[in-house]
Amino acid sequence: MSSKMSAKNVSVSYGPFQALHDVTLDFEANKITALIGPSGCGKSTFLRSLNRINETERDTRIEGTITLNGENIFDIDVTEIRRRVGMVFQRPNPFPKSIFDNVAYGPKINGMLTGTTAEEAVESSLRRAALWDEVKDKLHDSAYALSGGQQQRLCIARALAVNPEVLLFDEPCSALDPIATARIEDLLVGLKEHCTMVIVTHNMQQAARVADDTGFFLLGKLIEHDKTDLIFKNPSKRETEDYITGRFG
Repeated sequence: MSSKMSAKNVSVSYGPFQALHDVTLDFEANKITALIGPSGCGKSTFLRSLNRINETERDTRIEGTITLNGENIFDIDVTEIRRRVGMVFQRPNPFPKSIFDNVAYGPKINGMLTGTTAEEAVESSLRRAALWDEVKDKLHDSAYALSGGQQQRLCIARALAVNPEVLLFDEPCSALDPIATARIEDLLVGLKEHCTMVIVTHNMQQAARVADDTGFFLLGKLIEHDKTDLIFKNPSKRETEDYITGRFG
């Protein structure tokens, strides 16, 4: 197994409240890992630790080690980490700009257009996000004119434009209808050749459909992590089985 990213003994506290307890988890390269568990179990807190977004919240303390390609992310410039480990949030959050400018923004400010044009970079990212055919004739229209599902794929294209090594998704389909959700899920599976992905989801059917591996969180602890088929068909922990079968959560 080739780990792209690893977390070892990670704990996170917000002031006096400890949200995450001693989590150790490896993320295999070019695979999708789903994080499941009831609300408030720590899965989103853990996800946000992977690109140091937690640091933007006051009184946050993070302990433990998180590595990307073996390098401690806390030893890397935070801007560089957030380029290499991108994030797509629960609700689409396009910039108040055109579709084109949303996607071109990252490559421009990161000086990544050497040898290529903004047009080429934008088209490539929109194609990878399965959005090009729907927007190619209206690239200079406002991103807000797109549907919710299209806006979320635009946000994915924007994240892809800076060629991240890892993409984090925090419930990316929770605000979308079933058709838009299916498109996002198909997109995620198709993106595995480009990057490693971690997705927080409350939708266990979604985790079963898209994830190679699944981790189950409860009360700030990682209870179990294994191949998705094993987690859903033959979990080793009683707590995991109780959650998956609907006894609680």
